[in-house]
Amino acid sequence: MPDSIITLTTDFGYKDPFVGIMKGVILSIKHSVNIVDITHLITPQNILEASFVIENSFSFFPRKTIHVVVVDPGVGSVRRPIIVADENYFFVGPDNGVFSCIYRLIENPVVVHITSEQYFLSWRGPTFHGRDIFAPVAAWLSKGIEISNFGVQIYDYVTVQLPDLRKPAENIIDGEVIYIDSFGNLITNISAREIEDLSRVNPDRKPEVVVKGQEAPLKNYYLQATDDRLYSIINSFRYLELFVNKGNASAASGITVGEKVSVILS
Repeated sequence: MPDSIITLTTDFGYKDPFVGIMKGVILSIKHSVNIVDITHLITPQNILEASFVIENSFSFFPRKTIHVVVVDPGVGSVRRPIIVADENYFFVGPDNGVFSCIYRLIENPVVVHITSEQYFLSWRGPTFHGRDIFAPVAAWLSKGIEISNFGVQIYDYVTVQLPDLRKPAENIIDGEVIYIDSFGNLITNISAREIEDLSRVNPDRKPEVVVKGQEAPLKNYYLQATDDRLYSIINSFRYLELFVNKGNASAASGITVGEKVSVILS
């Protein structure tokens, strides 16, 4: 598999040598691989956040890219290391629900419990499976090893409960904030498609975004907001986002992950 790409998404941060070591392991097995950092600033141990990030990142890479996701509070325990695959992409990481958002996007994923230890480092510790299992497995996968050689297919892979949307009335969608980016923008689980579907109920009525009992008027781009109030926008990932122009929406509003947000066709 020439010119392979391996991406890394972790909660390791940059203070410690963990990310660099994983890259060293990969390059020791395949010198020519391209390694791309998606992020290493996932909130520590936040499986749902990692799942959301990889869901919104993986498809922007070429086919056959290998996405390694290591957010692994159960490292060293009985949780399984896995490979997830479809005809386009590979995902390598722990079986702890970190690929839950991927499972809802790809049909009939092949999920393999990695049991073939010849693809691990020769010595494994209990705290750094990113180095000892996931990095070397990704590297060997990039060399064209068939996933069936890594272990056995499983069907009872772990998923985590994703925040649900509710429709308490025909003209209302209730969602919630599921991610806060580094600018303090608040991303919800309400997609543009769902707002468009809601608007079809009555195209003459305008959708209003309401959070904490107040409206966050919907804008087309950030600079349309001319003061420091809370506004909303459909962002480039096609999700409803709350923002303060040139400010930190989370800090200014006190809103954190889990806050309820409603779209109402008024």
